[in-house]
Amino acid sequence: MERSADHSTTEPATDGTDGTDRDQTETAPDRTDTGAELAQLEDRWRRALADLDNLRKRYAKDLDRERAAEVAKVSAAWLPVLDNLELALAHAGSDPQTVVEGVKAIRDQAVQVLSRFGFERHDEVGVPFSPELHEVVSVVAQPDLPSGTVIEVLRPGYGEDGRQLRPAAVVVSRPEG
Repeated sequence: MERSADHSTTEPATDGTDGTDRDQTETAPDRTDTGAELAQLEDRWRRALADLDNLRKRYAKDLDRERAAEVAKVSAAWLPVLDNLELALAHAGSDPQTVVEGVKAIRDQAVQVLSRFGFERHDEVGVPFSPELHEVVSVVAQPDLPSGTVIEVLRPGYGEDGRQLRPAAVVVSRPEG
């Protein structure tokens, strides 16, 4: 190797700018730090996945428990209706008018149960037709009523606009012609 007056050699410089020894020794600690950081992040990621899986399982159990509680609540609300139906059947041989009154009372009790759960009965006559609450079964000419007026309810509906068990089956009016 030849040396010049400035003590430089013809060998490549080792100042790290050309990717030689100095560059490799400086990055070795960085690679170790990066590897440790990567391992730490991977560990946190795996723990987060495990926590998410545990959360899913816990919510699935909670959902099943809540469903069972709601089914029990609804079933318990219907028990008095069933008891009264059995009483009506036990008295079926007595006065027919008494049995009819008892069955009407049981129907009213069943309507109250549905109402408690947020499903009000809709069997109004003379109201304007509403596609959210009514299902048209028939249209009848009625010159004395505005078009689209409910003139008969064939089957009552239960519920409100956004939450219905079923719409009311109705007959509506139309102009004559």
